[in-house]
Amino acid sequence: MTSSTRLPFHQATNLLRLSAAMQRAQQKATEALAAAAEKQASTPTPFMLPGINETARAIPNYIARSAIFAPVRRGWRALHDDTVFLEGSSILLKGSGKQLSEDHADIWMHAMYLQTTALLGEAPVINRADFLRGMGRPTGGSAYEWLHEGMKDLARFTLCIEARRKDGTVKYSYGRHPSARVLAMLGGFDYHEPTGSYTLYADPRWAQIFGNREYALVDWAKRLQMRHDLSKSLQRLIGTSADIQQKYSLDILKQRAQYTGRMRDFRTSLERSLTELEGLKVIAEPRIETAKRGHEQAVWTRLDR
Repeated sequence: MTSSTRLPFHQATNLLRLSAAMQRAQQKATEALAAAAEKQASTPTPFMLPGINETARAIPNYIARSAIFAPVRRGWRALHDDTVFLEGSSILLKGSGKQLSEDHADIWMHAMYLQTTALLGEAPVINRADFLRGMGRPTGGSAYEWLHEGMKDLARFTLCIEARRKDGTVKYSYGRHPSARVLAMLGGFDYHEPTGSYTLYADPRWAQIFGNREYALVDWAKRLQMRHDLSKSLQRLIGTSADIQQKYSLDILKQRAQYTGRMRDFRTSLERSLTELEGLKVIAEPRIETAKRGHEQAVWTRLDR
């Protein structure tokens, strides 16, 4: 003879009601989060970034640490579809679109700098030749085409990003939930052919991602002197940490650089870039050594920007 484990009718009904109530509460919380994100997206917010000026650019730490921008070779760019670029207890960062390069990083950082020069609620308007000069680039037909294609790539690349505080509460969440729209790297742009001018639109939500000084400052003059894209990539990474002594495994650096070749070839490129960064006084005493656990790591001393 077996005994039934079925709950009495009134207890089963109570459990169903409790489950339904919890689902409704979770749904309301999700909707509230999405509504807050949409309000943030439609509210003009000043881009006030301490430290950013004509000689310095800024990039959010989460973006700088990830491979959203990478020193990929010319002519080859992977197509991402909700690819996870960074994941941890405090961050989930996904991206969709063609892989962005260090050239795109230059365009994006300069566009965000120009956003800080605009009045609240207004979009900056800038001549394309002036835009290129501000990036240390030549002007002319091929340069204009390069800039326009880069702008389109940035406008097409979208992020899903959710950041949490130390206590686990959500700091901001864009594109993570079905009712919250994704975040474009560049909100869009208009090009006025008679004057050769761009009107740039940055999503207001970027102001929150930059908030609380959660960004790396990039020495613009030194960046414009760099000959190697991997040097530019490392410059962004170095700026995300206040640690004077910095160490990264070669496996992590190779993965972050989206480098698909042999490790020994990557090591050669890394050594060359470390030498360049040392020459520009971004870092001191760079070296590659074997860590206690047996893996190879790059080590350097960060110098003040």
